[in-house]
Parts: sequence; C-alpha cells; structure tokens
Amino acid sequence: MSPIDPVLLFFILGLTAGLLRSELRMPAAVYDLVSMLLLLTIGLKGGVELARQPFADLALQAVAVIAMGLLLPLVAFPVLRYLGRLPRADAASIAAHYGSVSVATYAVAVAYFTRLQVPYEAHMPFLLALLEIPAIVVGILLARGISRDMRIGVVAHEVFLGKSIVLLIGGLFIGWAAGSDGLAPVKPLFFDLFKGVLALFLLEMGIITASQFGSLRKCGPFLLVFGIAMPLFSSVVGMLLGHALGLSPGGVAMLAILAASASYIAVPAAMRISVPQANPTLSLAASLGVTFPFNVLVGIPLYHAMTLRFLGSG
Repeated sequence: MSPIDPVLLFFILGLTAGLLRSELRMPAAVYDLVSMLLLLTIGLKGGVELARQPFADLALQAVAVIAMGLLLPLVAFPVLRYLGRLPRADAASIAAHYGSVSVATYAVAVAYFTRLQVPYEAHMPFLLALLEIPAIVVGILLARGISRDMRIGVVAHEVFLGKSIVLLIGGLFIGWAAGSDGLAPVKPLFFDLFKGVLALFLLEMGIITASQFGSLRKCGPFLLVFGIAMPLFSSVVGMLLGHALGLSPGGVAMLAILAASASYIAVPAAMRISVPQANPTLSLAASLGVTFPFNVLVGIPLYHAMTLRFLGSG
C-alpha cells in the first residue's frame, strides 16, 4: 500500500481543525502570498514548455477546450434549474462555477502525477487559464440574457484582470520568454518549494472548506448529489475530448481532472459583479464544500483510473 501524499494530509488537518472549530488560521497576508506563489509557479512551468509546442497543435486544443468550457455550464444549468428548482440566477451562477476550473485541484493533480511519475502535456497551465473564462460568459448570459445595461467593461475587467488570470498568464509569459535557463536563479523559490507551498495552501483550504459545511446543511441534499455527480459527468467529457485530441494518457487524465474541477475564486468574483442577485453561499457550498474535497481526496485518483481503463492501459 502506497503512503498517503503529505499534501492531502495537510488538507485533512485543516479540514479537521475547521470542523472542530480550532483557532488555527493562516494570516490573510500569508495566504495571499502562498496563493500567488502557487499560481505563478504553475504559469512558469507551463510557459517554459509552451515555447516548445507547435502553434497549430496548441490552437486546435485551445479551441476544443474553450468549446468544452462553453458546453459544461449549458449542461449543468437545466439540471440546477429544473431538477434542483433553483432560481434562475442561482442556477446560472452555480453552472458557471462548474464550467470553470479550480487551480488548487490542478495543483494537487500535478503533485499526484509527479509522485507517480506519470507524464502529461506540460502546456496544461495554458489550457487551465483558458478554461477560467468561457463559463463566466455563459453564466452571465444564462442569468441575465443580453441587455443594454450589462456592464461589459466592468465584467471584462474582473474576468481578464482578476488575480488568478493575471498571475497565470503572467507566469506563462515569463516562463515562455525566459526559458528554463533564464528561470534558474528563481528555481529554488518557485519550483523547489512547490510542494511545500501547496501543502500550506491546502491547510488553509481545509479550514475554509469546513466553514462551508454549515451552509451545505441548509441547502438540502440536492447540492450534495450535484456536487459529486456533475464532476463525474464532466470528467468523462474531458476524458473523451482529451482522447479525441490525441493527448497522452496522462494528458487525457489531466484534462478530465480540469473538466471535473469547479471554480471558487474567479467565478464568484465575476458573479458578484454581474449577477448580484445570485446567492454566493449556494455556489461555494457546492464547489468548495462538496466538489473540492471530493476531487482532492477521491476524484483525482478515480479519474486517473477511469482514464487508464478507458484507454486500455491499466
């Protein structure tokens, strides 16, 4: 039996401390620093490899991934609206969360594949950044339609200049421009400490996740079921798309993981501006209270095993 990855144990520690109402809490400034380091490191790693990829292959994958980002919230919305009987704004907001992506889930997947020495396409951070955006646009349109009073400039600023997008894209550009040799002086901070930074990030995420459990109890069992069923469905979509694009087995599994993750950073910020009538408690209770811990503790190895079985290589 292989040992449990220590970064998951940090998440469990934070989750347990939060549920027991411990005073453990990471200072806000430290949490901001850790999250910035995490996003920049993912971007830098992807940027180095991005420079080595043929543009034609990347363009095809980019278009396909954007299409997936548009499709997933369109699938989730009627389920939330008619089976869950949620108000239109709430259904659209939650659907947008599940069409977007979780950087933290991706970071845990990177650590998981690294430990198992599973190779995958190194430009995944580029696809990760692309997946942040389409679902937000779809969610806004589902909630409000197209109207003259839409604050397009404000929404665009929040979507494209939000912290996560700026750091990811900025990291990609720096990694692409500097290359592996150029990044050597900063390698100890960004690359060598990646797993330690991820462990601290997940410690705080465990505490934050525990804080959502109270809201989840109030929202009923539907969101609990949806928060597990939707990622399972989305992972299959990502897996089929990755296979159609000719990705490696590790790349297919990674795309399945990206599809199965749900945003709790970029989308809530955009929805707060564009769909203020939506209840953010519902979205965070589902994405952060259910889907994130499910993916981190169970989903990532499950999607990997599903991929290997689908491809006949496991």
